[in-house]
Amino acid sequence: MSRSRAAGRARPIAGTAQAARAIGSLPGRLVVAVVVVVWSLPAAGVLITSFQPADTATTSGWWSVVGDPQLTVDNYRQVLGAGSAGGDLFQGFLASVAVAVPATLAPLGLAAVAAYAFAWARFAGRDWLFLAVVALALVPLQMTLVPLVSAYSDGVRVFGIPIVPDLGLAGSWLGLWMAHTAFALPIAVLVLRGAMAAIPSHLVDAARTDGASHLDVFARVVVPLSVPALAAVAALQFLWVWNDFLVASALLGRIEPGTSPITLGLAALVESRGQELHLLSAGTVVTAAVPLVVFVVLQRLVVQGAHAATFDQ
Repeated sequence: MSRSRAAGRARPIAGTAQAARAIGSLPGRLVVAVVVVVWSLPAAGVLITSFQPADTATTSGWWSVVGDPQLTVDNYRQVLGAGSAGGDLFQGFLASVAVAVPATLAPLGLAAVAAYAFAWARFAGRDWLFLAVVALALVPLQMTLVPLVSAYSDGVRVFGIPIVPDLGLAGSWLGLWMAHTAFALPIAVLVLRGAMAAIPSHLVDAARTDGASHLDVFARVVVPLSVPALAAVAALQFLWVWNDFLVASALLGRIEPGTSPITLGLAALVESRGQELHLLSAGTVVTAAVPLVVFVVLQRLVVQGAHAATFDQ
């Protein structure tokens, strides 16, 4: 590593250390505490409202719990019960799990293989192909929905000539899995390629010297060392799919209990019971529970993965 390159890296590290010292001081801690409290108040209000009786939630603010601590779990029974106005959020919860898990594992596996190829394999046109992947990451998702829905409904035609027939993907979970996988791949490949390229080359060279194939190097060297980056990509993709409303509503096109993700069920609850804050709050808490748990459990790996994915230019 050249001296100028090392100095270039030392400056951000020094700046980070100064920021850490500033936050660790008493004024810095007070500022952080105030910011945390301000950001937490809306979430606390939704959580408290979700346990308040209907009359209390509609006639007074959530802060009335201080003087009148009346709480109930009936709100959750209503939004999670079969045949509820929210389209049965419990079935929507299970449907979201069925959508989010495959739509996370599929792009993660494909992106890991592609990232290894871009980082450590040598083949003709590798750089141009990687540039195409980067370009795909810049395409807004909203621009693809209309042609995607058209392809799912009628197949693909060029000048009236059928190229791909109608595969019956409209309104199916398979079509939703494929769409989420395609949307996630460019960013996932970009991030994982940066993390895998940062692995010390002598480890890969030593494995190859011992006669390891690309599959052995990938499975035994690169993947174990890329766990933080893989976990970060998996967590962010899972959160994206779980919270998705636009893609699900465009491709499924309907809200049916048991087959629609929970975000569509929550939208049905807003449409039918929009004035009942206690039910909306309970539905919001149910929808946000899984992303909150995933983030809390994996936040350390997400942070490590973000650092590991920094490109080593």
